[in-house]
Amino acid sequence: MVEFVTNHYILAGLFAALLAALIYTTVASQFSSLKELSTHEATLLMNKEDAYILDIRPAAEFKKGHILGSKQIKAELVTKGDFSTLEKFKDKPIIIVCAMGMTSKRTASQMLKAGFEHVVTLKGGINAWQGANLPITK
Repeated sequence: MVEFVTNHYILAGLFAALLAALIYTTVASQFSSLKELSTHEATLLMNKEDAYILDIRPAAEFKKGHILGSKQIKAELVTKGDFSTLEKFKDKPIIIVCAMGMTSKRTASQMLKAGFEHVVTLKGGINAWQGANLPITK
């Protein structure tokens, strides 16, 4: 092992950096106040607690197909952190949906800072929803 590291120090450094990044993201997600729901958990939340589904994808993608009952918010409002149109849903569970589940985390964090109490993201986004053969509408 030592011989490999001394002969291939760039590869060993890259491996160490990737390992550190993996450990950091795993630990950070465990201690984060932001929750990610699976498609099953999301459907339960929608059915039992009448969760509000907020789709943050661009309008063109939203029109191609979205979760039944979801509402789309303009990208400009998300970028500015302007959630004033959602004030009436502040106490209601909100599920944020994006394409693959990555950009929804940032939006959910912004909403939590803005005072929304129960904000979660859909793990894997709309791709996971379609992958689970759950219904979408156009």
